[in-house]
Amino acid sequence: MTLVGLALSGAVKAQALELGFDRVAIGPAEPPEHGPELETWLDAGYAGTMAYLDRGRADRLDPARLLPGCRSVVAVAVSYAREDDDPTWRPVSRYARGRDYHDVMRPRLQALGEFIRAAAGAGVASRAAVDSSAVLERDLAARAGLGWIGKNTNLLTPSLGSYFFIGVVLTTAALDFDRRQPDRCGTCTACLDACPTRAFVGPYVLDARRCISYLTIEHRGDIPGELAGQLGEWLFGCDVCQEVCPWNRKAEAAREPALAPSGSLGPLETLLELDQDAFRARFRGTALTRTKRSGLLRNAAVVLANRGERGAVGSLARALGDEDPVVRRAAAWALAKLDAGGRTSSS
Repeated sequence: MTLVGLALSGAVKAQALELGFDRVAIGPAEPPEHGPELETWLDAGYAGTMAYLDRGRADRLDPARLLPGCRSVVAVAVSYAREDDDPTWRPVSRYARGRDYHDVMRPRLQALGEFIRAAAGAGVASRAAVDSSAVLERDLAARAGLGWIGKNTNLLTPSLGSYFFIGVVLTTAALDFDRRQPDRCGTCTACLDACPTRAFVGPYVLDARRCISYLTIEHRGDIPGELAGQLGEWLFGCDVCQEVCPWNRKAEAAREPALAPSGSLGPLETLLELDQDAFRARFRGTALTRTKRSGLLRNAAVVLANRGERGAVGSLARALGDEDPVVRRAAAWALAKLDAGGRTSSS
């Protein structure tokens, strides 16, 4: 039986929750309202080396380029908030400790799209998108009422905070839209003030070139020394601007078991011993493959130095002979920092 209007929208929401999504909202598939800000951000060079963002600029400014004739956006959230993870995972951003969220969300989004096509009737098309597609999911999700965009550029909700993934299904079906949520950040600037690298140009504007998440994941090659020292203990990603957000203090715990870490990350110096095959085997199916072996070992060397881990000198010294020049240079930087720290403490 074909459904329309409120009945269809209600059925879509019920199905989204049945599929395991924690929240769902529906909004218009219009060009994102912050499209001009995106263009200004790209033109300012704040995307760093993420050239794919500029290549897909036109697509991101109009959802109809991804799905011609789309009328509605079904935006969903899956929480990844956990506090009981093995402490060895602390240097890894919460979102990346379990299975790759793309693998968790994409099949469910596709199933939701199939449900919409079946329920809405012949001629209806749908297309699922996680953040690997050229669409501004966060902007569309905010317009749908899933949450509001905070000053740290993350989407926020009162019950989930910002510890959640966003996915959308674009559809040509005519659905009833939800009300958008107001910005509840008020005068708070905790996220901006806490950033270790001062990556925020201002509220709602992030210079990715100084962001720890960008530097440890997207950036290829050497991390500039002045920034490497400010990475602290972050091996992959960064949660600082989320950890200080008041809305995350009582964020509901994640229900999805696939997003929980499997086993222990282990001592960081052991990462320096991984060859390409061992790296792929160790992190297959997780988001940590995004930074590639070169980036993860580079990051491990930097973190060990920032921690003052003199017990890692042997592993770092062996990394001076690594096949990858980026790893070799990171190891040399780390050894020089540890040596300087040792001289200072003994003088």
